[in-house]
Amino acid sequence: MYKYKIKIYKTAFLFLILAMVGVTAHGQVPAPSDIYGFEIGADYKLADYDQMLDYYEQLDQASDRIEKITIGESVLGRPMILLFISSEENIGQLDKYRSISEKLSRARIRNEEAKQLSKDGKAIVWIDGGMHSTELAHGQMTSELAYRIATEESDEMKKIRDNVITLLMPVMNPDGLDIVTNWYRKNLNTPFETTSPPWLYHHYVGHDNNRDWFMNNMPETYHVNEILYNEWYPQIVYNHHQTAPSWARIFLPPFSDPVNPNIHPGVTTGVNQVGSAMAQRFALKDMSGVVSDNSYTMFWNGGGRTTPYYHNQIGILTETAHATPTPRFYEPDSMPDKIGSGIPTDGTDIFYPDPWEGGESHFRDAVDYMLTGTMAVLDMAAERKSQFLYNIYSMGRDGIEEGDEGDPFAYIIPPLQWDGGEAIELVNILKQGGVEIFQTESSFTAGNQQYPAGSFVVKAGQAFRPFVMDMMEPQNYPTRLQYSGGPPDPPYDLAGWTLPMQMGVDVDRIDEAFEFDGKQLREKIEIKAGDISGDANYGYILSHKPNASAKAANQLLGEGHNVYWTKAEFNSGGRNYEAGSIIIKNGSNIQSAVEGVAREHGLDFQGISDEPGVELYKVERPKIGLYKSWVSNMDEGWTRWVLESYAFEVDTLHDKDLVHNDLSKYHSIVIPDQSPSRILNGHKPGTMPEEYTGGMGLEGALALKNFVNDGGTLLAFDSASDFVINQFGLPVKNVTAGLSNTEFFIPGSLIRAKVSTDYPLAFGMQREIAASFSRSRAFEIIEIEREGEGGKEDIKKAPAPPIDIPVTYASDDLLMSGWALGEKKYLSDKAAVMNVQYGGGNIILYGFRPQFRGQPRGTYKLIFNPLFMSTMNDEIIENDSSLNLISED
Repeated sequence: MYKYKIKIYKTAFLFLILAMVGVTAHGQVPAPSDIYGFEIGADYKLADYDQMLDYYEQLDQASDRIEKITIGESVLGRPMILLFISSEENIGQLDKYRSISEKLSRARIRNEEAKQLSKDGKAIVWIDGGMHSTELAHGQMTSELAYRIATEESDEMKKIRDNVITLLMPVMNPDGLDIVTNWYRKNLNTPFETTSPPWLYHHYVGHDNNRDWFMNNMPETYHVNEILYNEWYPQIVYNHHQTAPSWARIFLPPFSDPVNPNIHPGVTTGVNQVGSAMAQRFALKDMSGVVSDNSYTMFWNGGGRTTPYYHNQIGILTETAHATPTPRFYEPDSMPDKIGSGIPTDGTDIFYPDPWEGGESHFRDAVDYMLTGTMAVLDMAAERKSQFLYNIYSMGRDGIEEGDEGDPFAYIIPPLQWDGGEAIELVNILKQGGVEIFQTESSFTAGNQQYPAGSFVVKAGQAFRPFVMDMMEPQNYPTRLQYSGGPPDPPYDLAGWTLPMQMGVDVDRIDEAFEFDGKQLREKIEIKAGDISGDANYGYILSHKPNASAKAANQLLGEGHNVYWTKAEFNSGGRNYEAGSIIIKNGSNIQSAVEGVAREHGLDFQGISDEPGVELYKVERPKIGLYKSWVSNMDEGWTRWVLESYAFEVDTLHDKDLVHNDLSKYHSIVIPDQSPSRILNGHKPGTMPEEYTGGMGLEGALALKNFVNDGGTLLAFDSASDFVINQFGLPVKNVTAGLSNTEFFIPGSLIRAKVSTDYPLAFGMQREIAASFSRSRAFEIIEIEREGEGGKEDIKKAPAPPIDIPVTYASDDLLMSGWALGEKKYLSDKAAVMNVQYGGGNIILYGFRPQFRGQPRGTYKLIFNPLFMSTMNDEIIENDSSLNLISED
């Protein structure tokens, strides 16, 4: 798999040469300061990624205790490197120990063999830094950590090298490391020295690069997950983060309640065990300020330290104080009585027994705390390596045996789906997460239902059963209040995320055992070329149902082909086609173009020989302006990623661009989810360099009004809809505004919504969807009273503009997955998406985020459709009623 043998010969030759001149290889290993020119953790100093690449290359060349590989590229094309650090003997047998780790993790071996492999194997410990780039210390610390593990000759470090193979990912986000390092250097010795950049430190998702660990949308998570769940299967995964609660020095496990019931209890107790060992090491080294049991829980899935739980791995997160190279002084007399979630600072709390009392704080302090925490983890892994190896096997066996008993026995993903491409995506997401999946080779019966060959079977009886269950089943987050009768205790991040619901994929749960013939998938499923059939004398028909049809349309439009939507259902050649079917008219090179997109996206095209006999709307390739505040916004990044992924043309519009640029060249402008105050006001003057202060302002809002009045389409996601409603004076009310948490609370759940597919905005959609509702919104139409010519005495009701409501929240049974309070009272039958006609244009208000973190594929078309619609004019292009027209809208 990797060229380990080449490294063995290389290092052996280097060792021989150095020995001939009287030195050892380890004596020649460069320290980070030899390359960087300063000590790690020095005040005001940061190494950039090029310096780090240089250092790790020299480290790799100089030491036979290190093997460096590149596991992939970042989103901007930087190499993502991974270091294997262990004894010379272990480095020479990496394939052997990788295989042992895989066998124990997959748990498909007998108990006697597992016990022997646990003795023979080495503990595999993953450690990473540099994921969240504004947390600057961990991406720097890893250089010193690599050097110390490779060179120190203490008894403890020898034991670690002998018994542990450390997988060190020095920087998880190399693009972001340089973005933040360059910003710090540029603003050093200015009032903005400790500010964060006014743009995302991951090109698309910023801080949400730690929210992508089951979807694998970003290349960084994809490549790392391949190592974690399909190659090396570490027993411990340690994420370094910053910062600790104010006045504490480091947060570490145990975590807070609740625990997801899908997680094996051996994981929970294992996390507590490792956390306690870490806390003891800090205590015995007289390193105060170590706090636990504060805000972070073990319920949510999707983070770098939480997704391992569902793979029977011990996930460790620490949050270390002092994230900047700039020193700071904490006045001891100012120490608060409590920190974090109300933990006392008088030494009486079991999870904060040795409070930090303040004083000087330096970047090096953060490095020292991170190194100490890491050494505690590595030491425990070395001391109990056989225990960790056998435990992961034991938990895996439990998953296999429990699943084989049934209830559920398996999940079946039939090949016939509303959107077959998303079903394949679901299979590949699960496969990337290490799930064992079979594809059947013949028809079979399960749960009294017949399934065809080509179905996918995900058996619950497998080592990663917790992950299977957590992806496939609804979450049931426990109702937790801050105190009896009080407001809810919010979950960490989200409460519900069930993947088939979000993606709009049909999955059948089968409780009883059944037989089938099939092969286990060893690689990702590649999309097969779509079928092209029929006489295409007039053109081709493409279904609106697949999300990939949007990308195909954009590609065909980009090549100059003529693309249309049908206004209503119709019949051609004895087949019925849904409203919104995509027509590609015959023309130059059309056959090769259609063959290309059919092959690339697995889309089926049906040729038609005559005019379809239904009204058609001509579609152009949308020109889109995406608003981007100087207050960095992850939802903007996710929106940009989704649109670019589907071949939409997107320009970034900053605040001044709205005022000074010609907006008439855009068909649509999109405002991602962001608070109205952030959109309007941005950064306050004096808090950032002047060019990054201020927001859209009233001038920008007026420019948007003029854009829509002149025929443009404006899309506003979630909280941005409040901004648009207020600035445009729309006769719409957000019915959730002003409600207390005790009345209404949905902290991140999937809510059932109903879709009226007669509206073009909802063409191609299923009639029921899961809306990603995270403290989101619902709308109703209101009457607006305006003063007449006679002033306040002459109040008149303003005529309401036409408003379409293509999506409403369900009447009953609204909660699909997660946690909700007051949902029936405040959401039932309320509008979830509105299309408000304004002047010559349209405003699309979204109560939720239809592209949230790139997960809810079932609601993507709510974005794509209005973007295409914005290119249409009011003129109907064609209508031949002499042909068989089933219905007309």
